[in-house]
Amino acid sequence: MTQYLLSLPHDSAEEPTMATMDPADLEAAMAAAGAFIEELMQSGSFVFAGGLMPPSSATTVDNTGEELRTVSGPFVEAPEYLGGFWVIDVADEASAVEWAAKASKALSSRVEVRAIQEPPAED
Repeated sequence: MTQYLLSLPHDSAEEPTMATMDPADLEAAMAAAGAFIEELMQSGSFVFAGGLMPPSSATTVDNTGEELRTVSGPFVEAPEYLGGFWVIDVADEASAVEWAAKASKALSSRVEVRAIQEPPAED
């Protein structure tokens, strides 16, 4: 089995959070996400999931030089950002795409599918 990241893009201009969403929209989104996660759990494919705060809440840490630098804000400016994700464990990419299609339909959002790298097999 391979683990895949299913990620949800958000528009950087909006930066929605649960605190700023319309309560009815939040309730609908939480119900849709909950039903999707329940289906993942029932299948045995669920590993973990999370929602992220918007990039404006980020702190970028750079300790690659002689001095530690911290900067308020994201590492890069972008029109979209990673707003939430699921990590799933499935047999192959086709299965991951099937789950992403269900998530996309449930949450009315595009979903990106990416395999999580595994160390190379030892000889």
